[in-house]
Amino acid sequence: MRLFRSARWLMLALLVCLIPATSFAGVFISVGFAPPVLPVYVQPICPAPNLMWTPGYWAYGEDGYYWVPGAWVPAPYEGALWTPGYWGWSGGLFVFHEGYWGRHIGYYGGVNYGFGYGGIGFAGGEWRGGVFAYNTAVVHVNETIIHTTYVDRTIVERNTVVNNNHVAYSGGPGGVQHQPTAEERVAEHDQHVAKTSFQQQHEATARTDKTAYAKNNGGHPAHLAAEKPLTEERHAPAAASHAAPASHAAPASHAAPVSHAAIQSRPETQSRPATQSRPASQSRPATESRPAAQPHAAAQPHAAAQPHAAAQSRPAPKAEHK
Repeated sequence: MRLFRSARWLMLALLVCLIPATSFAGVFISVGFAPPVLPVYVQPICPAPNLMWTPGYWAYGEDGYYWVPGAWVPAPYEGALWTPGYWGWSGGLFVFHEGYWGRHIGYYGGVNYGFGYGGIGFAGGEWRGGVFAYNTAVVHVNETIIHTTYVDRTIVERNTVVNNNHVAYSGGPGGVQHQPTAEERVAEHDQHVAKTSFQQQHEATARTDKTAYAKNNGGHPAHLAAEKPLTEERHAPAAASHAAPASHAAPASHAAPVSHAAIQSRPETQSRPATQSRPASQSRPATESRPAAQPHAAAQPHAAAQPHAAAQSRPAPKAEHK
């Protein structure tokens, strides 16, 4: 048993060594079994300008996987874009890579969270002269208040990773197979800002909600998206490397167009090249019962949820700080 634990911690040490210098300090969580599939839901309407959509995701707590609702979040600085966190397969474990704010969209494993996060870059909008313009082909906004909108379905099709099974992790058996694009690699060298304190509180609230845990809801969370935007928190602008925005990433094969009518999260089954799990940039579900969780490292409302197997109760993970 001691030998097994030592091997696990050695694996963690190796993973930490792979983390790029641009990453910020944080806690990493790894689990021995896959997160549940992503639920399908309707996105709340964006009620005010310069709010960024942060998709819902499966996090891991003392009672296993729990759902953190999607939410509109005020951009912490002009030009800020959100790269979602994601679960990646590495060394026989599922490791969570935290999301972050930056000038460009980085790698999030090719996981299709919907609402512009089709697996590559972000097709839901762009900054134009200090104001964020929304692509209403994939996001819902209140157009009586927000007048900076446009419709571009081509970029949606070009940056969608097909994921019909709504798989919530990258790499490994049954996972999304997507290697980082050139733009995603360059974005890794940007200066990144961690999730705001209000985003952290949002996740902490979900962690204390027993109904959010997959073992209690069978992979069908009742609360899929926050009804109101999170509170604003301003940060100094992050520096960017000289790279083209990730929203102009290389085309994805077998892209599925998104309809403007009923905008829903539509992660779709992947047909991308060989797996490559990007190390965590920051301090980011097909259910499969596997050995207990190991500590080391750590979409959208009315679920038209796909059938998901109920998750089982898991031991609490241990956290390791780098």
